[in-house]
Amino acid sequence: MPRVTDAATLNALSASNLQPAIFVQLTFANATAYVWSGSGSFAWGGNTYLGLGGFLGFADIEDGDDVNARGIEIIVSGLDATLLPDCMTEYQLGLPAAVYLGIFSGGALVATPIPAWVGRMDQPEITIPGDSATISIRCENRLIDMNVARERRRTTEDQQMNWPGDQGLSFVDGLQEMTLVWGMPITTNNI
Repeated sequence: MPRVTDAATLNALSASNLQPAIFVQLTFANATAYVWSGSGSFAWGGNTYLGLGGFLGFADIEDGDDVNARGIEIIVSGLDATLLPDCMTEYQLGLPAAVYLGIFSGGALVATPIPAWVGRMDQPEITIPGDSATISIRCENRLIDMNVARERRRTTEDQQMNWPGDQGLSFVDGLQEMTLVWGMPITTNNI
């Protein structure tokens, strides 16, 4: 995915002391969770990100120069196991997820974090070893939809799903067996 970076970010990336941070947005049914890889709370983009530190992790991150639907796995560990029922009632497949890369210098965010990955949440996997829990959320890129066949027809019923009341395809069924004459009919007077 091409990314646009400003001069401040490029300078911070080439500095000898690199301080990266990952910001994650996970959308749930009634709220959006904002977490980041640092500690404490951090305000950016009009939202307050909760610092998870080492409790936030990733697996299966890859990038390439070809057009391919690459997913990621976001891992949140150290959760209180009693909070899992609330988490799972709010979880809904297909809602947006985004990961941003930010660069810090001297404890301050250098520039606007750049989007590292954007897609939708897929099936979560929950592990409960003891009284803490780990949630692994697989996320899929929107390009995965290119592999889904579209079962649509040119019928009135199909047209009504997107445009109720439209009569544009109401005569299609009657055209199936109709004989049409194009141009002037051939008679002995025309020759």
